[in-house]
Amino acid sequence: MSARTPSVPGDLARLGFAEPQRAIGLLADPVIAPLVKDRVRVESDGLAVALARVADPDQALLALVRFMEAVGTPARAHVHEAVVPALREPGRARDRLLAVLGSSTALGDHLVARPEHWTAVVEAFQLEVEERVELLTGAVTDPANGATPEDALRIEYRRQLLGIASLDVSRPEPAARLPETAAALADLAEAALEAALVIARNAAGPSADRCRFAVIGMGKTGGRELNYLSDVDVIFVAEPAEGADEGEALAVATDLATRLIRICSSATATGSLWQVDPALRPEGKNGPLVRTLASHVSYYERWAKTWEFQALLKARPVAGDRGLGRAYVEAVSPFVWSAASREHFVEDVQAMRRRVEDNVPHGEADRQLKLGPGGLRDIEFSVQLLQLVHGRSDRSLRSGTTLTALAALSQGGYVGRDDAQTLDTAYRLLRTLEHRIQLHRLRRTHLMPTSAGDLRCLGRALGHQRDPEDAVVAQWRTAAREVRRLHQRIFYRPLLSAVARLGPDEVRLTPEAARERLAALGFRDPRGALNHLQALTDGVSRRAAIQRQLLPVMLGWFADEADPDAGLLAFRRISEELGTTPWYLRLLRDEGSAAERLAHTLGRSRYAAELLEQGPESVQFLGDPGGLRPRAREEVQNRMRAAARRKDSAEPAVLAARAVRRSELFRLAVASLLGHVSLDELGRALADLSGALIDVTLEVVLAGVEEQTGAAPLSRHLVVGMGRLGGGESAFGSDADVLFVHDPVEGADSRAAQEQALEVVKELIRLLGLAAPDPRLEVDAGLRPEGKNGPLTRSLDSYRAYYERWSLVWEAQALLRAAPVAGDEELGAAFVELVDPVRWPEAGLDAGQVREIRTLKARMESERLPRGADRKTHFKLGHGGLSDVEWCIQLLQLQHGHAQEGLRTTSTLGALAAAEAAGLVGRDDAAALAEAWRLASTMRNAGILARGRPVDSVPSDVRDADGMARIMGLPPKSGQELANRYRRVARRARHAAEHVFYDA
Repeated sequence: MSARTPSVPGDLARLGFAEPQRAIGLLADPVIAPLVKDRVRVESDGLAVALARVADPDQALLALVRFMEAVGTPARAHVHEAVVPALREPGRARDRLLAVLGSSTALGDHLVARPEHWTAVVEAFQLEVEERVELLTGAVTDPANGATPEDALRIEYRRQLLGIASLDVSRPEPAARLPETAAALADLAEAALEAALVIARNAAGPSADRCRFAVIGMGKTGGRELNYLSDVDVIFVAEPAEGADEGEALAVATDLATRLIRICSSATATGSLWQVDPALRPEGKNGPLVRTLASHVSYYERWAKTWEFQALLKARPVAGDRGLGRAYVEAVSPFVWSAASREHFVEDVQAMRRRVEDNVPHGEADRQLKLGPGGLRDIEFSVQLLQLVHGRSDRSLRSGTTLTALAALSQGGYVGRDDAQTLDTAYRLLRTLEHRIQLHRLRRTHLMPTSAGDLRCLGRALGHQRDPEDAVVAQWRTAAREVRRLHQRIFYRPLLSAVARLGPDEVRLTPEAARERLAALGFRDPRGALNHLQALTDGVSRRAAIQRQLLPVMLGWFADEADPDAGLLAFRRISEELGTTPWYLRLLRDEGSAAERLAHTLGRSRYAAELLEQGPESVQFLGDPGGLRPRAREEVQNRMRAAARRKDSAEPAVLAARAVRRSELFRLAVASLLGHVSLDELGRALADLSGALIDVTLEVVLAGVEEQTGAAPLSRHLVVGMGRLGGGESAFGSDADVLFVHDPVEGADSRAAQEQALEVVKELIRLLGLAAPDPRLEVDAGLRPEGKNGPLTRSLDSYRAYYERWSLVWEAQALLRAAPVAGDEELGAAFVELVDPVRWPEAGLDAGQVREIRTLKARMESERLPRGADRKTHFKLGHGGLSDVEWCIQLLQLQHGHAQEGLRTTSTLGALAAAEAAGLVGRDDAAALAEAWRLASTMRNAGILARGRPVDSVPSDVRDADGMARIMGLPPKSGQELANRYRRVARRARHAAEHVFYDA
């Protein structure tokens, strides 16, 4: 390969080399000449392309040059002869070796020092733990080449580590292999402990036979889910050998344990293994290093704390006397699986998790893969708590391996299948990230790197080829958010042992016992809840049998919400409506998230429950992975149009379109409840939904006019959205503030066109307001010229004449959020062109107009606030409420919109951001106004979702406030906290509003 070839650096850069010029020099190095066929160009199947597939091509190439130098000596000619043909051609050998060199500088250094170990990489295969023990104990029993046993242990350990890494990093899906890799690392650690014990016994001499000595693996070693470089947690147990004194045996065992720790933990000329940590033993570092089995049992009977039983969940024998090790596990197992019966057990485990999180150094919290929020500990603690609670009666949950236990929890219904899959995927990702970071330099760390180079290498290791630095961080943060969300929901359930999940021994529970358990779960009317359960589960039908599987789990989910009684009642009504439908119960039983989503939705939101009771077929959304994604307006409008066309008259047609709107409202309600849409996305989706319904209804009305008259309508029609509808900021329960515009077609009589247009508008309003099982869309045209005294619809020319001669400043203000939402597109563009000079006046506002706006706002505050309403907590008209924010922004738009293009938007927060960027609002004031607007808008939505009707103020009822707080993602009993937060935010916004509106 020649550095003079101008295309080669570009080719190498495109292949992923960070330093292509350096790579050209390395590829031209004579030591790798036998591996490069064409030295002028980048070969399609050549070395450069093979290097491009590894995590760090530059690192791999440099290590390869060093490796080839190492095998190029006469003493290693035989290695060189084997290496060249293996690496010259594409194949498994080349792929594996380059993958290891590109993933780990530490293993690259080892191969340079011991190139004969290259075969451990290219010929790697999965070994059983017995094979690993045999290889390692053989190496220390008869060390090669004059090495000490300690060095022989490290050399053989590193050789086997090369094989594990080779199988791991050469796989295209590293997370899929995570369990096998973690188990292999634990097996290798087990073998190393056994070999270290051989060394210790040989050093101790005949006295070692005075005791039976076992090493118990704890933590990730015990769970067979070890990292590449991690402390190996152990407990030592010993018994006197036959004829030996207990004191003497414990002294010998302590000597063996001390030697074993030193052998594994110390560094020699050939490197180190890992630290052996016996801190999980009884009394921790203050307790004796070794105890007898009886001493262990005595301690656990009398003194052990909750966390110690949690730690014992993963205990298993890993070295020494296996019979004694098994006896230890059998002796402590009853303590583990009865620990959940201890007083305050769940609270103790939860407190332990919080302490772990609180002790993370502040500077590391945002980078922690293990201990921080959304990290591995969130998953492990969640799984272990569920195991310890439910494993008392369900032996299938008694596994020390996190993923195995998680699968068993899912299989048994203790965790929703979707939740389990999410946690499984996240666990694999987090552990794979941890593995790749540790493998790079074989250093013990659980922190995400910060340098661009390290992140690039990490991203490529996980398969990200495009923008790997950003992609891997985004992937990690997304997983962490999901883990945290599920951890909070699973780990902090009000009562983890689901009350109605009756085990085999609990089938004959009396109704009174069931009522007591329902009360413990938080049901306010246990007797009524029991009636619902009996109605759903009585009988021998398949339907009742499936309900008996579902309800024990769903009761816990209902209990997670503010109103479990209402949730269960709504579930009964929906089940009775759909119970004979074949897909309904199958959906709830087989789709992992459907039943859970349904329970949380019904227990959390009366609004969503009422929508579902009116149209229960919408429950199908819950089983579709994309079912809660807001649909585009075009898609929804096409569905409405298709539903309307299947009807033969106007009323059924519009009611069919409204039924589509109802189902979409339910979709958006659930998406909002589950946090699948942001406030901005929700406002836009609700506005689009209203616009689509208005558009289809207008089409139906115009089609009726054409059918009735036998001629095309006399005008083109337009509906202009105003207020939140025009701004794309609608809320649940929002009216549709609109203007109606028509434009007579050529040749039409203007008076006849006006009369027909008025009838069209009246019919549209009537059809949208028909009483039906779905929420009506209230249409309000009160912002039209002359208000309620003016005609309901005007022609475009009439609007032009009015705005040119009579328009008042409040009408210009109202037009700030005007946007066409339905009807003729060309007419919409013409209307926007007409009103733009009105709402963005060329000279802004004069002093008199500013005074008029300020006077209007003061009058509105004094006259429109409902009697008895609290100015401190009213969302719209209160101090720091929506009106304060919107009037501030609208005043700035009227004053400066002609000069600042960014202000020419119908979006409230978009205009605020533009005003801040233009220096019209200070950063602190803008932040205070934006926070208040978002909080008030979110709380209004949460209020109608929770109660099923509009909520104008912070609720005084604690239960209502708690329901809103739950919807907003706050923990139970947070209603007062939410109210206090609103008052604080509103006070800051009021201060900012007074400054912006009156002082600026």
